[in-house]
Amino acid sequence: MSTTWIVVIIVVAVVVIAALAWAATRGRARRVEQRRIEAQQHREVANTKAREAEQARLEAKAQAQRAQERQAEAEELRERAASVDPDAD
Repeated sequence: MSTTWIVVIIVVAVVVIAALAWAATRGRARRVEQRRIEAQQHREVANTKAREAEQARLEAKAQAQRAQERQAEAEELRERAASVDPDAD
């Protein structure tokens, strides 16, 4: 085998290896970008759910406050009824 053929084979091998390395790097970059997009979507969903949860918490707190107020009103009415009732001790 002549030196020229050996050089040609080596050059072709280097080009093939470089092409494979470039393709692998490009594929990895594409996967990384897809994972970034997926992570951003997850963050958006998480933020939406967090806002919904906070709103539900505030509504529950307001409802609990209304319930306490009604309970206090009921207690006042019971006390008033007891004070007015001639049969109460």
